[in-house]
Amino acid sequence: MRVKAGISIVLAAALATGCSAIAQEASSAPTDGVLLVANKRGDSLSRIALADGTETGRVDTCANPHELAVSPDGAHVAVACYDGSTLEVYAVTDLARVKRIELGEGARPHGVVWHASGMIVASAEGRGSIFVVADPMGEAPQVTEIVSGEPGGRNGPHLLVVDKEGDTAWGTVIPTASVVRYDLANGREAGRAALSGETEAIALDPDGASLWVGANAANRAYRLTADTLEIEHETATGATPIRIAMHPSGRWAVTSNFAGGSLSVIDTETGEVARTIAVSGDGEAMQVTLVFSKDGTRLYAAETAHDTIAEIDFESGEVLRRLPTGAGGDGLAVIG
Repeated sequence: MRVKAGISIVLAAALATGCSAIAQEASSAPTDGVLLVANKRGDSLSRIALADGTETGRVDTCANPHELAVSPDGAHVAVACYDGSTLEVYAVTDLARVKRIELGEGARPHGVVWHASGMIVASAEGRGSIFVVADPMGEAPQVTEIVSGEPGGRNGPHLLVVDKEGDTAWGTVIPTASVVRYDLANGREAGRAALSGETEAIALDPDGASLWVGANAANRAYRLTADTLEIEHETATGATPIRIAMHPSGRWAVTSNFAGGSLSVIDTETGEVARTIAVSGDGEAMQVTLVFSKDGTRLYAAETAHDTIAEIDFESGEVLRRLPTGAGGDGLAVIG
């Protein structure tokens, strides 16, 4: 295990001129009530106004953009470039690209968190590591790599979460069905648990005590003690629980079931599935990313094969509308 500090300083500069509009001009727009979508097949970023469901802007991005993370002030969004080695940062108002942050050759970043403290934490699946970017919007952000003990050094985490304090991160390694705990303060791996079933989805309870992990091949969700990574409970879910979203209250953990086009709503007090919400009802939609609105009344599920985002009323389970986006809409972020 090793830590590489300052592995790369960003190519800092506003690069808006290199970012062309695809569907329409990405003119300035309000940043409240906005859904942002990374279109992984279209190599683009969409901005959708939730008031009327219209796409108010779409711009070119890096190849195969995946997860998104919004800055604490809601002004910028970071895009993980899964086919490359960078993070790209865009202004939400006009989708101008303002930064490109180089992580390192072969990084293949997928998961990304923009922490309330201002730092960005990103997974580097291709390097067996994660990256911490301090002061990402500054002139010279500091980029630090934390390499874990994964054999071969290439099986890095696919998705990750970070605690409120910004001291600890957790990531899921799909090929080895592992969960890794990272000590961010000291730049090292702090623990590892071997589960089963191709672990991918991950979410953290609002209180930071329990970690929820989805096992794709086992069709179940594990609740782990965040500190020790001991299994507290196992829950049978729908087919291929590829993502988990936590309700803002912490009362519900919801899995996005890729192969079944449904959502499993888990009562976090009992660990049991309280109800199942049918979205498309089958695997043809290739339903992946799932996010709650800030108030927890709406869920947004990316139907990647259909180029739509399903908006779901959480209380009733009704699909209210389907929002068209670019090709292969996957990574999601909601502002307001």
